[in-house]
Amino acid sequence: MKTFKSWNGLLKKRNALSDGGNCGFKMKQLPFMGVICTVMLFIVYRTTNYQYHETQMETKLHPFETVKDYELPSGQLKSLPHGIMQARSDLELRPLWSRSSLRSKVNVTTNKKLLAMPVGIKQKENVDDVVQKFLAANFSIILFHYDGNVDGWWDLDWSDKAIHIVAHNQTKWWFAKRFLHPDIVSIYDYIFLWDEDLGVKHFDPRRYLEIVKSEGLEISQPALDPNSTEIHHRITIRARMKKFHRRVYDVRGKTKCSNASDGPPCTGFVEGMAPVFSRSAWYCAWHLIQNDLVHGWGVDMKLGYCAQGDRSKKVGVIDSEYIIHKGIQSLGGSGHPTTRTTIKNHGASGFDLRTEIRRQSTWELKVFKERWNQAIEKDKNWVDPFLRYQRRRKHKRQHI
Repeated sequence: MKTFKSWNGLLKKRNALSDGGNCGFKMKQLPFMGVICTVMLFIVYRTTNYQYHETQMETKLHPFETVKDYELPSGQLKSLPHGIMQARSDLELRPLWSRSSLRSKVNVTTNKKLLAMPVGIKQKENVDDVVQKFLAANFSIILFHYDGNVDGWWDLDWSDKAIHIVAHNQTKWWFAKRFLHPDIVSIYDYIFLWDEDLGVKHFDPRRYLEIVKSEGLEISQPALDPNSTEIHHRITIRARMKKFHRRVYDVRGKTKCSNASDGPPCTGFVEGMAPVFSRSAWYCAWHLIQNDLVHGWGVDMKLGYCAQGDRSKKVGVIDSEYIIHKGIQSLGGSGHPTTRTTIKNHGASGFDLRTEIRRQSTWELKVFKERWNQAIEKDKNWVDPFLRYQRRRKHKRQHI
């Protein structure tokens, strides 16, 4: 009997030791399992976070591709099945016919950049130089003919590759408001809305966009050669030792620009002669352009509101790829830098077209400023985003 009890006791001790060993083994596993779970949770978090930011970036870069069916004006389109509706278009030329083997292939647009210019036949040689550079960089080209002369361009090799739009004596901003609607140009990553009197000897579109992308600029312009005929703002002048700049320092003249300056024309500013917009920036800028104020005066001072963030960081001037502003007053003028055009009516004294245009532009600037102020007053929910940036910078300066 004692033998049986002793064997039974031994078995219990053995089982107890075995359970204790298993328990100890399990206890040793807990920290290891905790590390594994932590690593897995971290991987899941990083993956989810990456996907979220990718989605946000895609939405920003392709805002029109994320429009849902229910956001369409379905009340006016009820008679159409949703799958047949296309809300966007583009400015790409299409052939009248194609080979049967190519008809079923998906037509993918390769030109993701657009150059739009108002042009007159008197500036044909200069426009030719500009367009050839941009075509070599795989740009789409649209020319706005303000003098009504299109036939004079057909002898250029590239002319049939460009889109030509004619409206007599209309400005760049008039054309842009009517023919560069965001839904039409949404396939283009960048839109160059340039004047025709710009020299591009020292400018390369590819290198320019490389800098714009690397620095995260939404609105930009090439710097102006210091020897340009007309320079209106110091911030646009080329800095020889820089690749690009976002602000200028100047204590001369009426406008003093220093570290404390946080708005145009000291920082967050490009001029209207050669602006370059990202897709998102143009979506905003198009809505800022007034339909009836065709000279666009005052718009450049407000473009920073379309920079998709802090204008002192998202707006810049590229120095390494610069242009020469020739200052040729062609629209309503003679097509020469310093020549005035005078019109004489029967029995009336002549008047200078350029003077009249300047008077109109000055009046439009006054109206634009009034509309901006009235819009702010009426929109009680609108908050100036740059007041917040100003407060942040002021707070940082106080703690330095």
